[in-house]
Amino acid sequence: SADGELVQYHYGLKDLVTILFYIFIAIILHAVVQEYALDKINRRLHLSKVKHSKFNESGQLVAFHLTSMVWCLYVVVTEGYISNPRSLWENYPHVYLPFQVKFFYLCQLAYWLHALPELYFQKVRKEEIPRQLRCIALYLVHIAGAYLLNLTRLGLILLLLQYLAEFFFHMARLVYFTDENNEKLFNVWAVVFVVTRLFTLTLYILVIGFGLPRVENQALDPERGNFFSFLFNNILFRMSVLLLVCLFQASVMWRFIHFQLRRWREYWNEQSSRKRAAAGAKQQVKPLKRDSGYHENGVVKAENGTSPRTKKLKSP
Repeated sequence: SADGELVQYHYGLKDLVTILFYIFIAIILHAVVQEYALDKINRRLHLSKVKHSKFNESGQLVAFHLTSMVWCLYVVVTEGYISNPRSLWENYPHVYLPFQVKFFYLCQLAYWLHALPELYFQKVRKEEIPRQLRCIALYLVHIAGAYLLNLTRLGLILLLLQYLAEFFFHMARLVYFTDENNEKLFNVWAVVFVVTRLFTLTLYILVIGFGLPRVENQALDPERGNFFSFLFNNILFRMSVLLLVCLFQASVMWRFIHFQLRRWREYWNEQSSRKRAAAGAKQQVKPLKRDSGYHENGVVKAENGTSPRTKKLKSP
């Protein structure tokens, strides 16, 4: 072009070597964050083993989500994906990628692959391993799927929304571990989670329901990276995909609502127990101070038989 040569990239087998290299980089960065930040905080907090493990997990993910969120936002802004939403599906398939987009995806895959050996290095409890494996697998499937199926632009926006919600959740957990009475960030996370779910669902409907069916190249052409856009011409297939997306988002919202109801129920039970304890303390009768002497027929008399009341002296 007139401005100079523009270099773009495609995926290939050499990406595996690059991903392997950055897996080792991610392991080193993981150890640095653990050694110089999280371990020092843990020594001051004196957490239990269960809270210690969750604190380390949330601390690592806060650092990763914050870095990825800022990086992803920079990429989508500089590439114009936010200012021009039509670019998410125009000229599909997006086979050739700018350097920063390709590098971002390779680093994301390297990080989530490095999380597998970290389960052993961090000595994660056995009951926590299935949950973390499920989370790692979901991230790998979605990121690798967007990268290999040439849906990188849509994947960037979805990752930005997901990392935004996850950042507030793990940040709220860190604050809660330092002060169990401080749960305000959980309320912020609840609002951000609902908003990001709505944006995610809207984006799916916009791209799958209206964008991909209108691309010019609708023929199946794996050599050029066009894998399934021709399927979206079939309204039955398109509606089936949208229905699956809506069901998945509904299941996520159901788990979220169930979690919030359980948290509120625990909060109100704790508040009611505190009120009952305070009311019980007030009802305790204080010991009365008895006058000196003894009582006889309701009249207090001194020990020597005289009245304890002071006698008034009559004036002469």
